[in-house]
Amino acid sequence: MTRIIHRSSFRLTPPGADLRGDYWTSDAPVEDAALVVCHGFKGFKDWGFFPWLCEQLAGRTGVAVVSFNFDGSGVREVDFDDLEAFSHNTFSRELWDLEAILDGLAAGRLGNLEVAPASRFGLLGHSRGGATCLLKAGLRSQVRALVTWASISSVTRYEGFVERWEAGETVIIPNARTKQDMPLERNVLDDVRANRDRLDVLASAASLTIPVTVLHGTADESVPFNEARLIADAVGDLGRLVGVEGATHTFQAGHPFAGPTPELEAAVEASVDLFTRVFGWKGSHT
Repeated sequence: MTRIIHRSSFRLTPPGADLRGDYWTSDAPVEDAALVVCHGFKGFKDWGFFPWLCEQLAGRTGVAVVSFNFDGSGVREVDFDDLEAFSHNTFSRELWDLEAILDGLAAGRLGNLEVAPASRFGLLGHSRGGATCLLKAGLRSQVRALVTWASISSVTRYEGFVERWEAGETVIIPNARTKQDMPLERNVLDDVRANRDRLDVLASAASLTIPVTVLHGTADESVPFNEARLIADAVGDLGRLVGVEGATHTFQAGHPFAGPTPELEAAVEASVDLFTRVFGWKGSHT
């Protein structure tokens, strides 16, 4: 049976932020639950596979799905049209943004959009978004399941830029796709140094008492597969490490999206498996 998927856009403006997102539901939704999908560094909610992923999750789990742009993503209306926001993004800012989304779901309103209230959450994060989800899951008891895709295991990876920042420079990150030079100020370094314990990804992973699927491509060119092993080892018995053989950082998908790849299908299958086990919906989507 084909499930009808509904997609509604919203705009949420907590203090100091402007969050644009989408809310995906099927015609047979699970009650009182929602999944939240978080993009990574140089990602955004409409990049590549994310809309397809959200549609698959909503259709195959029956759980409402939220995807959104972090305030510091640098994306408002089109690709990276707010590089000032991108340049000052921090992990703490992303945790606040995600908290605002979860609070909105719990209250039944995401800015201008009324939604079904939820008190049980599943999180899925890609790359840097995986670390944000791991950190948030350790802080919020309503999170009942977590999936990471190609997640980083530490927030200290930006310390390679320390000398340039301390010399007063702005770090430039080239975007090969858009041909933009994307500025990165030292805010992220200051945030990590000021909140080192609170932003300890592996310590948060070790504190979790929920099922976690740690999914990673064995040929990831951006985040080594060993980082997945570190996360899974930290989670312990409740963690499941899934290596997608030969998969790259984006599971062979690009932007614009040209359709699912076998590697991407494998990632979705493992994610759906965890969320259906936790939230109990036994439907199918074809």
